[in-house]
Amino acid sequence: MDTCTRPLPGGSMPSIARMRAGLFRRFMKARGHRGFTLPALWRLVVALVALLLLALPPLARSQGSLEEMAGIVAEASARAAPWQGPVDGPAGVTGRTVALVTEDLRNGGVLGVARAVEEAARELRWQLRLFDAGGTQEGRRKALADAHGGKPDGVILIGSDAEALRLALEAFARRGTPIVGWHVASQAGVMPGPVRMNVSTDPVDVATVAALAAIVGGRGEAGVVIFTDSRFKIALAKSDAMLKLFSGCGGCVVLDVHDLPISRAAERVPAVVREMLARHGERLTHMLAINDIYFDYAVPEMIRAGVASDRIALLSAGDGSAAAFLRIKAGAYQTATVAEPLSLHGWQLVDELNRLFAGRPVSGFIAPAHLVTRDNIAYDGGQRFVYDPDNGYRDIYRRIWKTD
Repeated sequence: MDTCTRPLPGGSMPSIARMRAGLFRRFMKARGHRGFTLPALWRLVVALVALLLLALPPLARSQGSLEEMAGIVAEASARAAPWQGPVDGPAGVTGRTVALVTEDLRNGGVLGVARAVEEAARELRWQLRLFDAGGTQEGRRKALADAHGGKPDGVILIGSDAEALRLALEAFARRGTPIVGWHVASQAGVMPGPVRMNVSTDPVDVATVAALAAIVGGRGEAGVVIFTDSRFKIALAKSDAMLKLFSGCGGCVVLDVHDLPISRAAERVPAVVREMLARHGERLTHMLAINDIYFDYAVPEMIRAGVASDRIALLSAGDGSAAAFLRIKAGAYQTATVAEPLSLHGWQLVDELNRLFAGRPVSGFIAPAHLVTRDNIAYDGGQRFVYDPDNGYRDIYRRIWKTD
């Protein structure tokens, strides 16, 4: 699809409110409270205070919110928490044949998850058959047709939109072949079918953390360009969440939203970046993207244009490529990425499929969003240019499968 500018959706900052409200509900529940209601007088007072706040200048109104944003960014930047996923489940079902259908192995996230699936599958002596779609519609059709013809025991779908491929995937379901996926829908977690589990961090949380990091880094001011890929619902979920946050930021302006296929980033991004730099000039302070790969081709153009490495901040809402880690560590344009735990997700895919092989439900585990910056890049796999939480998940899955 050609580059276009998408309109700003309405609304302000639902993600911050949702995240904080969720923490508050858990806090109250832990203490035995069932909730409360304000008397009518207090509701009136709250309404009057809200009206007075609206009369204040934007920066004065946003001070409290900026502090909240900084708190969320700090939480997302902390070192990996102890394991919060499953600790029990069925023993490993060994010796199965599994079709591994990948969207495009040129994408670092897809490749990283595929390698982790291969690593985990060895624990259960599964035979993997790889079918790569190469990022094209015809490639997806052929990959799924070839996989179906091989009559696998199970399918792992990596990076493709499950809804767009529903007809082909239902052919597996009719045969009773279980399917799990990575980044195959706009929502993480349990799915109704034919894919039974979408292994992913929450894409809205990922996008929220990236946008908040930009707003906090700019002290409430940012001139933003966003890169997305409308072929994928998960990408639109991310870019729409970012748009809503920036539209609720009084000191922020979204200059452009560029809808560029990830598979065509190499040929399209350089020209788009040249045009952006010429058109927006000093107003452009931040670039955000739904994937690091856009920045692989943006940075060389910025260097050619003589843009200082700290003049425009690049932040990505996924997936935490090695190139992104290098740029962040070197302080070269990119300041942050909300990195997916690719290896953890690969092991989780194998565990979810093993549960289905054993006739058990999927775990539904969703790993929390994690922001990688120059300040924390030395931890949790950062020295190897990946985000790999140091929480012992491999040994935990081995114990669940009884292969340790």
